[in-house]
Amino acid sequence: MPSGPKSASGAEANRAGGPPPARIPAERALGPALAAPALFVLAFFFLLPLGAVAFDAIQPGAFARVFANPIFWRSLGGSLVLTLVAAGVSTVMGFAVALYLTRVSERRRALMTFLITVPLTFSGLIVAYGFILAYGRAGFVTQALAVLGLDPAAISQFLYSALGLAFASSYYLIPRVVMLLLPVLLNFDRAQLLAAESLGAGPRRALVEILVPQVLPAVATGFCLVAAVVFGAYGTALALVGTRVNILPLQLYSMVSETGSDAPAAAALALLLTAICSAFLALGEAFAAARERRA
Repeated sequence: MPSGPKSASGAEANRAGGPPPARIPAERALGPALAAPALFVLAFFFLLPLGAVAFDAIQPGAFARVFANPIFWRSLGGSLVLTLVAAGVSTVMGFAVALYLTRVSERRRALMTFLITVPLTFSGLIVAYGFILAYGRAGFVTQALAVLGLDPAAISQFLYSALGLAFASSYYLIPRVVMLLLPVLLNFDRAQLLAAESLGAGPRRALVEILVPQVLPAVATGFCLVAAVVFGAYGTALALVGTRVNILPLQLYSMVSETGSDAPAAAALALLLTAICSAFLALGEAFAAARERRA
């Protein structure tokens, strides 16, 4: 029958790179329907609130009042210091932990990865409360260190400072860095390190000169990601230090919570905070794109 050879030739054409099956146009037509729920959530919970905030922020003099407030500049400096310290420490420690996980068995790595990601399930309030119980003036770690001769007041004073806030923030930033860098380090060809060591380089020199330059874009991406997170976070800061530390999220919280506050100025500050966090994320995406081009 003529239909048999025709069907066989069609199958051979498909195997040989012929025209795609007829179902692909239908799948493309189904794409917008599948994306509709996500687009609705994005529009309703991000674009609409952002538009409302932007409408208040464009009121005459809103940004000028923000820039004229000396608290803004102190809060901006405090946020930048907090971000650099917390993100820097978290990136270094996250890289070290991820590198260690590449050298253990797969079963042990899975267990340790699970334990490392547990802090991501906690809210900022729980994290702050846990650090107060551990490192506050009556905390069990503080009391244990007091037995060794350390001053409990000095330890608790450190916890409620900007550096203490960076220390507490690292608790939920380090797992993010680990989860970002672990796949990169697992896919790294360790034969390069063995080749360098066979040529006389020590393990530390091989690590610094071979591995680090190749994973540096991924490390920079991780730094930018956690920098954006800590720059805009306020839950842990509010519960741990209150208004004793000047950072932009707490300044915005104070402006929103005060009765009779300047709503247009608060909206302008919110847009500035969003823009800075978005700039960190955009910089991270640029490093990620550079890494993809090198690959």
